[in-house]
Amino acid sequence: MPRTALRICPLCEATCGLTLTIEGTTVTGARGDRDDVFSRGFICPKGAAFGGLDADPDRLRTPLVRRDGRLREATWEKAYQAIADAVPALVREYGPQSVGVVLGNPNVHTMAGQLYPPLLLKALGTRNLFTASTLDQMPKHVSSGLLFGDPFAIPVPDLDRTDFLLLLGANPVESNGSLCTAPDFPGRLKALRARGGTLVVVDPRRTRTAKLADRHLAPRPGSDALLLAALAHTLLAEELTDPGVLAEHTQGIGELAEALGSFTPEAVSPSCDLTAEEIRDLARDLAAAPTAAVYGRIGSCTVEYGTLASWLVDVLNILTGNLDRPGGALFPLSATDRAPRPAGPGKGFSLGRWHSRVSGHPEAKAELPMAALAEEIETPGKGRIRALVSIAANPVLSAPDGRRLDAALAGLDFMVSIDPYLNETSRHAHVVLPPARPSQSAHFDFSFNTFAIRNQVRYSPPAVPLEDGRLDECEIHARLVLAVSGMHGTDPVAVDDLAIGATLARECADPDSPLRGQDPARLAGLLAGGSGPERRLDLMLRLGPYGDRFGAAPSLPGSAATETSAGPPDGAAVPGPGPAPAAAPAAAAPAPGGLGLELLRAHPHGIDLGPLQSRLPGLLRTRSGRIELLPDPIAAELPRLRRALADRPAALVLVGRRHLRSNNSWLHNVPALTGGSNRCTLQVHPDDAARLGLTDGHPARITADGGSLEVPVEVTDTVRAGVVSLPHGWGHDRPGTRLSVAAAVPGANVNQLLDGTRLDPLSGTAVLNGFPVELTPIP
Repeated sequence: MPRTALRICPLCEATCGLTLTIEGTTVTGARGDRDDVFSRGFICPKGAAFGGLDADPDRLRTPLVRRDGRLREATWEKAYQAIADAVPALVREYGPQSVGVVLGNPNVHTMAGQLYPPLLLKALGTRNLFTASTLDQMPKHVSSGLLFGDPFAIPVPDLDRTDFLLLLGANPVESNGSLCTAPDFPGRLKALRARGGTLVVVDPRRTRTAKLADRHLAPRPGSDALLLAALAHTLLAEELTDPGVLAEHTQGIGELAEALGSFTPEAVSPSCDLTAEEIRDLARDLAAAPTAAVYGRIGSCTVEYGTLASWLVDVLNILTGNLDRPGGALFPLSATDRAPRPAGPGKGFSLGRWHSRVSGHPEAKAELPMAALAEEIETPGKGRIRALVSIAANPVLSAPDGRRLDAALAGLDFMVSIDPYLNETSRHAHVVLPPARPSQSAHFDFSFNTFAIRNQVRYSPPAVPLEDGRLDECEIHARLVLAVSGMHGTDPVAVDDLAIGATLARECADPDSPLRGQDPARLAGLLAGGSGPERRLDLMLRLGPYGDRFGAAPSLPGSAATETSAGPPDGAAVPGPGPAPAAAPAAAAPAPGGLGLELLRAHPHGIDLGPLQSRLPGLLRTRSGRIELLPDPIAAELPRLRRALADRPAALVLVGRRHLRSNNSWLHNVPALTGGSNRCTLQVHPDDAARLGLTDGHPARITADGGSLEVPVEVTDTVRAGVVSLPHGWGHDRPGTRLSVAAAVPGANVNQLLDGTRLDPLSGTAVLNGFPVELTPIP
C-alpha cells in the first residue's frame, strides 16, 4: 500500500514542504504540504520532480576507486582506506596547504554539507578553501561584514509587509529567490501589488519577474553600482534621507555625501543608459514610500563592482530608515543562531588575512576565489595543491575557464569527491563517495533559515530507510574526517561527540552564557536524537534563541539589548499561495526557552516563530559597535568606480539567466525538468540580430576572454539591445561522465567564455555578468 511522508524540498532556497507518496522504497509522487507552516502547499516544478531525481538511474550507488587509471566499484572500507593511505601521507610530506577543499552549492541544501566541512577543514589544517560563494553571493557577505561586523548578518526584504520593493539583478519568479528564503515568491509579489504596493524591477531582460512589475528599468549590465550610487546621491542632495532611529547607531552618514559626490544622475546616465530623470524619480519614490526594501541578487553580485553594489543596497535601506524595521529589510533570527549576548563592540570583519599563493588574491570570509583554483593546482612550487577534496561541486562547469581547470584536475596526485554523480568534475577523482538518495536523508535548513522572510523551524527525518550496504550522508562525511585525520577505523560517532564536546566546553566557559560553570559531559548526556547529527541539531536548538538552555534561564529573542552572531554554534555556517499570515496556520511558537529536537519532531509541519523583528543594535559586531556606513575598504574602492564613469561601454555584453526547472548544473539529468523553456540558447535582441546577420534557430559563434562557443540563437525582444543572454550550468559534453540525460542535450558552458581574470577585487567573486563579447554568424 502507498504511504506518505513529509520532506522539506532540498532543490532550491525556497525550502517548500512536500508530501511524498512512497510505494515500498520508491517515491512515486510529490505534492505541496498544505499544512507546512511556511510554504502552505506551494510547490514548483523542481519539487514535483523530487521522485525523478531520487530514483535517477545514473545516481552512483557504491563507492568508486581508481585502479589502473579507471574508476571501479569498491567497498566503503576500500574507499576510505585509499583516502587514509593517500591524504595524511601527502600532508606529512608537503604540508597542510598541499590539500585544497572545494564546496559546491548543494552543500547548503543538506545537513551533512553544513555540519561536517568545518570539521574537515580543521582536521586538514588547510587554508585552501574554494566555494561556490565566489561564483555567487560573496559580495553580500563582504559588504555585510564591513557594515555590521558579521558576514552572515544579511537583511532580507520584508516581502509580506512592505509598500515598495526595488529588485535589482534578481528574477525570483524563476529562481524562487536567493538570500531571501520565501516559498511562493511570485504569489508574494502579486500580493504586494494587490494591497496597493509598488514593485520596481531593474534588469536588462524583461524577465517573468519584470512582467509583474509596476515599473521595469533595463539598464546596461554591470552598471548596478553606478545606478545605486546615483540613487543615494539624490537622496542626500535633495535632503530625502530619514534614517530615523538608525542614526544613533550609525557612523559615516556625514562622510557619505562627499564620497558619493561625483555620482550625480547626469554623470551615471550614459553608463547606465537610463535618463537622469528616471534615476531621480526612482530615488524620490523610494524615499516617499511608507515602507520600502531594496534587494539585489546575483545579477548585481557577479559583476565588476559586486561588493560596492551590495553595500549600496543597504546604504539605501539605511538612508531611508527602512533597515531593521517592519516593511523594510530585516534580519531573520534562526532557531539555530547563537543565543543573544550583550550588545557592544565586537571583533569586526577583516579582509586579506592571508592571500593565495600564485596571484596573491586576498581571502574573504576564509575563502579564496574559485577562479584561482586551477593556477593553485598547476603552478609548481611550495604550497602547490596536490590533493583535492571536492564536496557536491562541479567547478569545471560553474567556474571560469573550465578547460583549464579540467586539465589541472587531471594532474592532481589525489582527489576525493563526495557526489551522487560522475560529472565533469568528479570524473577526475581517485575516490568517489556517493551519498544516499535525498529521500533517505534527514533534512534541516541551517543556512536558509537565516535568510527566511519569516522565523520558523522545520525538520524532516528520513522518509525511506537505507538499503543494506549504504551509508547515511552524514556518516560518509564523518568517516572522511577520520580518514584524513589518520583515524580511519574509529567509530564515526566520535566525530559528532567531539563537535558536541567542543561546543559545550565553550558554552560552559562563556561568562555571558547561562550554562557557565556547568559540566559539559553531563549536558551532552541530556541531548535527544537517534544519531550524532540529530544530537548536534538538538544542541543547536537548545542553545539557540528559542531553546530551553538545558533548563537554564533563557534570554528572550529579538531584544535590542542582547543579540547574536548569525552563525550556528558548532561551525555549521558556511551564507501556500499568498503571504504568510500574522499568526501561524498550524503550530504556534513555543514559549521562549522551550525549543529542542523533541518538540520539533512533535510538529512535523514545522513551528512558526513569528514575523521578523528589529534586532539592532544588538547584532552589530563591528569594532565600533555601530553600523560603519563608509568602511575603509569601501572608501578605497570608490575611486575605481568613479573612473568607470569615463569608460566607453562595450557594444555587446553578456548576462546569464535562470530557469524555473533548473538549479545551476545539477538538475539537467532529470527528464521531467528538461525541454520546454529550459534550453541553452543565446538570446539576442532583434536589432542586434539584424545588425550582425543572425537568424533565429541558427548557430552563432560567441567569443570573449576565455575562448569561443557555438550556440543556437534565439531572437527575442525580452533582452534589451546591446545585451545577449546565455544560461549557466550547461556543457555536459565531456567523456567519462555518467549523465545520460544531460549528455543527450549538453548545451554550451557559458563560463568557458571567461579566463578567470575578471574579478570583483574586494570579494574575489568572478565576473559572470556584464562582460564584453563578440558575435558572428556561422553559415
